[in-house]
Amino acid sequence: MELHFVAPELRRLDEVPTEALACGLYSDARPPRGVAGLVSWRLAGRVDRLLAGGFLSGQRGEVLLLPGRPRLVADKVLVFGLGPRASFDREVFDQVTAHLLRALVDLCIRSAVVELPGRQDDALTPEEAADRFLAAAAHHDEAFDAFVLVEPPAAQRRVNQHMIEEKRRIRRF
Repeated sequence: MELHFVAPELRRLDEVPTEALACGLYSDARPPRGVAGLVSWRLAGRVDRLLAGGFLSGQRGEVLLLPGRPRLVADKVLVFGLGPRASFDREVFDQVTAHLLRALVDLCIRSAVVELPGRQDDALTPEEAADRFLAAAAHHDEAFDAFVLVEPPAAQRRVNQHMIEEKRRIRRF
């Protein structure tokens, strides 16, 4: 399984052809932030309208599948409910990540651009979020070819450095 990064900007996301784009949405944060906000912008406010109409709430366990094309390069957009921001923690991250990975497997998606749950507002450090995500993804290793994680350039460097250090640490044992 390959791991790459992309900055959280529409023009950068447009450069990454992918089967799916997955992002999270808090139930109490309006307007949507992070990739969910970018998706809503590109889809002419569709996510905002679904929220306003009550079709989408951002509650934990909720998932919404939207067509991405022709306005996005992703075929599918998956929006996962994260619940209230105040209750977001490692346990919620793990639950949402498991739900996200199961949804990708069920949809037979082999490569995806993923904004890790809670990363749109630094609820977890980029290193911890990447570690937890990769540990969960390892249970489905044969199902995926590649992930592209949405992270700002500084966080990309931190995760890369962390992975280098982890490989060195593991080799010592």
